[in-house]
Amino acid sequence: MRTLNLRSSLLRGLSTGTAVATLAAGLAACGGNSDAAGKSDSQAPGTVTVGAHANGAAKETALKVSEVKSISAELPKPIAKKGKLVIGVGALPTGSVPLNFIGDDQKTLTGSEPDFGRLVAAVLGLQPEVKNLTWENLFVGIDSGKIDAAFSNVTDTEERKKRYEFATYRQDNLGFEVPKKSTWNFDDDYRNLAGKTVAVQRGTNQEKVLLEWKAKLKKQGKGLTVKYYPDNNSVYLALNSGKIDAYFGPNPSIAYHTTHTANTPNATRSAGKFSGAGAKLQGLIAATSKKDSGLAKPVSEAINYLIKNGQYAKWLAAWNLSNEAVSTSKINPPGLPLDNS
Repeated sequence: MRTLNLRSSLLRGLSTGTAVATLAAGLAACGGNSDAAGKSDSQAPGTVTVGAHANGAAKETALKVSEVKSISAELPKPIAKKGKLVIGVGALPTGSVPLNFIGDDQKTLTGSEPDFGRLVAAVLGLQPEVKNLTWENLFVGIDSGKIDAAFSNVTDTEERKKRYEFATYRQDNLGFEVPKKSTWNFDDDYRNLAGKTVAVQRGTNQEKVLLEWKAKLKKQGKGLTVKYYPDNNSVYLALNSGKIDAYFGPNPSIAYHTTHTANTPNATRSAGKFSGAGAKLQGLIAATSKKDSGLAKPVSEAINYLIKNGQYAKWLAAWNLSNEAVSTSKINPPGLPLDNS
């Protein structure tokens, strides 16, 4: 009965977690990855539709994008030869609206991240092939060469640069979400987390940040309890029942969820933001490829083409993410430090 109720919430567009739980469950059972072809991957050359099958999470917008041969000429020969860009998205098992989730046609992997991968592929003259994986298998796929580039809200970090190269395309902001009735706020001070229980997704940048804060508090004789849940459904059930005080996750997902629960009994609110690169550096989200693959440069140039010619702004606006825009794409800029102290 609870599953049915959660799915009904999905169809009303009220919950980030419930937005894809039922639909993605079958994909998750396939071993951690799935092809995610759909409307956005089979269009006529020169057009990319962003926000397709987004169930109200975005304004569906058709954008004209053609190959720029001066950029595609810089592609690594193996990728140019196969004529496609294999895009990795870590959306299993349930995805995260508005970043990545299974659309209302029950097959298209939609969201701001796969959409942007498709736009970049168009500039490079490549057919996009989107693969949907768990977060952990996303990086395994890059390491093995099965994934050319990840477009999945991946933060540029110095640790990741040991194995990957980056082409940045969006600001990275993390956020805290609490029940609307809660009086707690982060207030840009990790010490306000003392005594709290906070949920975070395992293997993410926000987990790294949260665990470093936990270690600092421990040295001060204070506690911070970190909880892990298998999907967003479980996180929000825990938040609504009082089992956790807050959820620490990507700011775009939190902004979406707070908006769509505003008039429900389980309304939540934002309790503060934090840069994904720490207090002294603006975090950046980047297309991620294997180190020394030679892909970061043409991808970055493709992003800058999209910025210059307006498709970038229209993509952000379609997903209500205009406040996370960057003025230019950079290759391997300073990221989250190895020591985020």
